[in-house]
Amino acid sequence: MSAWTVIAHTEVTSATQASITFSSIPATYTDLVIKLSIRSTQAAAVDGVNISLNGSTSDRSHRRLIGGGSGSGGSQTGTNGEIALISSANNTASTFGNAEIYIPNYQSTVAKSISADGVSETNATEAYQGIYAMLWNPTSNVAITSIALTTAANLVQYSSATLYGITKGSSGGVTVS
Repeated sequence: MSAWTVIAHTEVTSATQASITFSSIPATYTDLVIKLSIRSTQAAAVDGVNISLNGSTSDRSHRRLIGGGSGSGGSQTGTNGEIALISSANNTASTFGNAEIYIPNYQSTVAKSISADGVSETNATEAYQGIYAMLWNPTSNVAITSIALTTAANLVQYSSATLYGITKGSSGGVTVS
């Protein structure tokens, strides 16, 4: 059984915050997980969360599968760093999208794989859900020490993100430190 430890938790205190950043990530875990409850001020049916690792916005590629409301689903590839879909200003008031980002073997000095899923929440028919597979392959492969999450607009008050460290092979449940 693995143990989950809360490394950091951030909650947006105003609607003017452009990003959530986790820095100085310790090298004491096997994997990382980020849980999001998040909404942006973007005037659209949905917004995307972009991820940058160690300050890098290059050397990323992703594939996503999405489904939306009453329409048909689709797939897309890209390099912009999008890692999840979330709620935005055109969704039902005070609803937040949810996402989970999983980063295995973040201390490895080879390319990093990342998987994620996210959903926008709304009482209308145009809600979205997506699953993502991403590869970060920088020219200088290093361990991940910082993660920044951004959207097309600002994050609204009460958006939150929690970074967990997972220690494989341990016994126990979630540990808060």
